[in-house]
Amino acid sequence: MLRFLVSRLGLTVLMALLATLVIFLIANMVPGDPILAQLGDVAASNKEFVAEWRAKWGLDLPLWERYFIFLKGLLHGDLGISISSQRPVLQDIAQFAPATLELATISFLLALVIGIPLGIIAAVRRDSWIDHVARLVSLVGVSSPTFWLAFIVLAIFYGGLEIAPGPGRLDAVAFPPQSITGLMLIDSLLASDWDTFRDAAAHLVLPSIVLAAATLGLITRTMRASMLESIQQDYVRVARAKGLKPSAIILGHVLPNALIPVVTLGGLAYANLLTGAVMTETVFSWPGLGRYTFRSAATLDVPAIMGITLIVAMVYLLVNLLTDISYALLDPRVNR
Repeated sequence: MLRFLVSRLGLTVLMALLATLVIFLIANMVPGDPILAQLGDVAASNKEFVAEWRAKWGLDLPLWERYFIFLKGLLHGDLGISISSQRPVLQDIAQFAPATLELATISFLLALVIGIPLGIIAAVRRDSWIDHVARLVSLVGVSSPTFWLAFIVLAIFYGGLEIAPGPGRLDAVAFPPQSITGLMLIDSLLASDWDTFRDAAAHLVLPSIVLAAATLGLITRTMRASMLESIQQDYVRVARAKGLKPSAIILGHVLPNALIPVVTLGGLAYANLLTGAVMTETVFSWPGLGRYTFRSAATLDVPAIMGITLIVAMVYLLVNLLTDISYALLDPRVNR
C-alpha cells in the first residue's frame, strides 16, 4: 500500500507540473491583447499608457521568463494579479469559490442520495415499472442541456407556479450573515439566523436540481449496470445456495463490489460539478467561480484565467488521487 501511495503521489506532482506548463502556454497564446481588451478605446490613443500596463503585468517579457515568474509565484502561493479587478487572483477566487462549493456539494449529495438507491432498486427489480422510471430519469438527466433545463425550471417553478425563489443566493431584501466560511447555509447557522438559513436553502433548490441532473443520470445508470453485473457472479449464486436472505446478499455481497465503479465516477463527477457550473451560475445569477470564469475569459484577463484553470486542474488531480486511494481500499488487488 505504501508503494502504491508513493507512486500515485509522485505521478500527481509530475502531472501538476505539466499542467502548469500547458495552462501557461494556452493562456498566453490565445489570440488577442489582454491589455487592449481591458483599456479599449483609451489604449488606442495612448501607446505609453499601454506600454506601462504591459510592463506592469510582465507582458513585455519573453515567454520563458514569464513562465518561471509564474512558477516562482506558485511556490509562494501567488497566482498573480487580475488585470480586471487589479486584486490578487487568489483573493478573487477565495471570494467566489464558497458559492460554487456550496452549490456543487448540495448537487453532488442530491445526485448520490437519489442515484445510488434508484440504481440499486432498478437492478434488483429489473424490467419492472420502477426500472423503467429509473432509466427514464437517467436518460432525461444525461441528455438535457443544462442551460435549457435551467430556463425550464425557472419558467415553471418561479415564473409560472411562483413556489420557488428567483435567481441569486438570497432575496433582494435579505441581509447576508457575517461571512465566516463564505458558505451561506453554515454562516447563517453559526449566526443562529434561521430566516436567512431558510431563504438560502430555498434559493439552492432549483440550481441544485439543475446542476445535479446529469450527475444523477450517470450515477443511476452506472449503479444499475454494476449491480446487474455483480448479481450474475458466481459468489452470488453460492450465497443463494447457502440460503442467505436476498437483502443480505444484496447488501453484504453485491453492493460493496458494485460501488467500486460508482466511487470512481463520483470523484470525477464532483470535480465536474465544481468546475462546470458556468451555465447554471449564469442563469441563476449565482456569484460563484462560473461567473468569475466567464467574466475573465470575456475580458482576456490572462492571470485570472491561468489561476482559475490551475485551480480546476488541481481539483481534478486531487480528486483522482483520492479516487485511486479509495479504489485501492475497496479492492486490494489494485495496489499489488
